[in-house]
Amino acid sequence: MKRIEVLGAGCRNCEITYNVIREAARPAGVGVQLEKVTDLARIVSYGILRTPGVAIDGKVVHSGGIPGPDTVRDWLTD
Repeated sequence: MKRIEVLGAGCRNCEITYNVIREAARPAGVGVQLEKVTDLARIVSYGILRTPGVAIDGKVVHSGGIPGPDTVRDWLTD
């Protein structure tokens, strides 16, 4: 199971990113623990300068903008 954190203040792009990841995980057949992280100190600890950010198992894989479903599937199958 992969632990995925969507890092951001809860803006619209953060919500969309959360939903894109949730929807892409279903057909990929990968178990995920998906969490929204809105705590600024925790976001800063990842070194995120632009939100939304995405961390998988503690490693930042994306920041700034909304990732596409194909990108998310690539993350899940790595």
